Amino acid sequence: MTSIDHITLEVADPSAAERFYADAFGLDKHVRLRASEAPTSGFRGFTVSLVVSQPSIVNGLFDAALAAGATELKPAKKSLWGYGGVVQAPDGTIWQLASSSKKDTGPDSRQPDSRQIDEIVLLLGVSDMATTKRFYVDHGLKVAKSFGSKYVEFDGSSSAIKLSLYGRRSLAKVAGVPPEGSGSHRLTICGDTGTFTDPDGFMWEPAA
Repeated sequence: MTSIDHITLEVADPSAAERFYADAFGLDKHVRLRASEAPTSGFRGFTVSLVVSQPSIVNGLFDAALAAGATELKPAKKSLWGYGGVVQAPDGTIWQLASSSKKDTGPDSRQPDSRQIDEIVLLLGVSDMATTKRFYVDHGLKVAKSFGSKYVEFDGSSSAIKLSLYGRRSLAKVAGVPPEGSGSHRLTICGDTGTFTDPDGFMWEPAA
């Protein structure tokens, strides 16, 4: 079954981005960086979610991200589905910080070398859900959940990063940004597959 080992973000300043991700989220294994000046504007068509066990950990990540230079897109708060907020990293990548729990079951137990991130989810905004879903099934991904043209979640049991699909406009709304955007996604998905590009222009390559 196809799995994702890591994602590569294309950034203007890899050294600055490396400092941000280390200070904000403690990420180094599953997020790689590559220097790029590829033209891009507006919404890049994807977000990355960090899923944790309780609101206090969301707040800790949120505050650390802002302190490291991120921009708040949506404040961390309770919602129908749990608790979470959205920030945009200095390189432009949008991060959702979320927990399905609305109440803390204990103190924020994060350690400097472990942010207690339970799950990393890459959400791609797509223009034609049926076409993109079929494309990924043909490339070896197994559907775990599917809600018509609204949302598809692939089985991530063997993957370091789970992949999900949203309609582009819906994902932009969740992120708190306008849906318009053009140019490079500035993202490469790296896994145990060959090199290909999906119907919405997202590039895949074998994990090094």
